[in-house]
Amino acid sequence: MRSSVWSGLGRALLPQDCVLCGAASGAWPLCPPCRADLPALPAQCPRCADASLDGSVCGACLRAAPPFDATHAAWRYEFPADRLVHALKFRARLALAAFFGSVLAARFPPGAADLVVPMPLHRLRLAERGFNQAAEIARHMARATRTPFAPALAVRLRPTLPQSDLPHAERAGNVRGAFRCHADLRGRRVAVVDDVMTSGATLAELARALKRAGAARVENWVVTRTLKHV
Repeated sequence: MRSSVWSGLGRALLPQDCVLCGAASGAWPLCPPCRADLPALPAQCPRCADASLDGSVCGACLRAAPPFDATHAAWRYEFPADRLVHALKFRARLALAAFFGSVLAARFPPGAADLVVPMPLHRLRLAERGFNQAAEIARHMARATRTPFAPALAVRLRPTLPQSDLPHAERAGNVRGAFRCHADLRGRRVAVVDDVMTSGATLAELARALKRAGAARVENWVVTRTLKHV
């Protein structure tokens, strides 16, 4: 699957310049040196993807297990990966959605989930931005892994404040009750896709809504992860 994912992305994109350095990057949004410079993650907690000394479940997840069952992240949310996320989200560099989706798909075991669900945007934020960056990433990931894509399965009920603008202690309250899932998910395994995971509060609240709808397992598939313990 890995080779077909990357070759499919290459065929889908036209020759272009690297988003980061401007060098010719062929069919890719990044040139090979810039791809090699993306910040790798250290050993991770399998539950929340925060740093873990030996890759075991971290102390925070042992003390209070989050409602999601696993988290997979491609890179640390640091330079230059953070610039790529911003280029997609705020400058509509949509070729990066295909790149991110393919990176996640290359790590996705066959049959790992029954549905791919993007982190929902509230309708007001969607109208303002014009697209949901998580949905664009998830669409490519779902296509590459041949997993059903369910962009309307969950909805965001209210326009929450940006989590990055809030202290860590206030983030859970900001998104409490923010999502609803009307589908019957009994026994289904759901892969939730997002661009950034910071505290994990938003992903946790969405996982609660999916579990209330009957989901048997919820895994986060995120492009970047902010590490609390390094």
